[in-house]
Amino acid sequence: MGIAAFFDIDGTLLARNSATLYMRHLRRTGQARRRDVAWTLYYLARYKLGLLDIQSTLVESMRFVIGKDERAMMEDCREWYARDVRPYLYPQMAALVATHREAGHVPVLATSATRYLAEPLATDLGIGHFLVTQLVVEEGIFTGKAVHPICYGDGKVHWARALAAQEGFDLPRSYFYTDSVTDLPLLEAVGHPFIVHPDPPLRRLAERRGWTILRPRLGDETPLPLAIPGPERYTPHLT
Repeated sequence: MGIAAFFDIDGTLLARNSATLYMRHLRRTGQARRRDVAWTLYYLARYKLGLLDIQSTLVESMRFVIGKDERAMMEDCREWYARDVRPYLYPQMAALVATHREAGHVPVLATSATRYLAEPLATDLGIGHFLVTQLVVEEGIFTGKAVHPICYGDGKVHWARALAAQEGFDLPRSYFYTDSVTDLPLLEAVGHPFIVHPDPPLRRLAERRGWTILRPRLGDETPLPLAIPGPERYTPHLT
């Protein structure tokens, strides 16, 4: 069976939260109001404390996209990523993605964000798989609904297991990198959990469990002090 290396995005691959960067982009381009920015900051504060109600947050978020054109959003997000997001990509984490690939592992983005925010990053890093919150689109237009379970908390484990079954990944031998205690279910599902710039609850938990804590820095290309066994050959699962 193959080995996957799952990577969270915000605070893990990126030094900033993509939701904040995106809302600033929308505000600058006249696509969002001040109260939308305030709501985003409130959401982030609760997220960092592990107190986020994902269902109510989703309902609020869907009000923004309902009725919009999917193709236009994809193009807007590609331009936004190149201009505003890529400068916050940790070089050391990008190198770690490459290290896993060289070891025969399959990198996978695992994020509660949508594909419209995650796909440009996946393309940049050469990642072919990503687990995201999926929005329902009909005839090219967002309906305001999402596919459940949301890729958050236990939902992230649901989609990771589905991908593992489809591609033949062995989760007990796989890796996961994240900064958030909300990802504890997936951290406990893989055999190699790694913590990146953790929030306070996850830092305390990681210290108790002896999980490795990584602290990459922007502009630093020094390899992280982490040995990845390999190389191993990955053979796609055929059904």
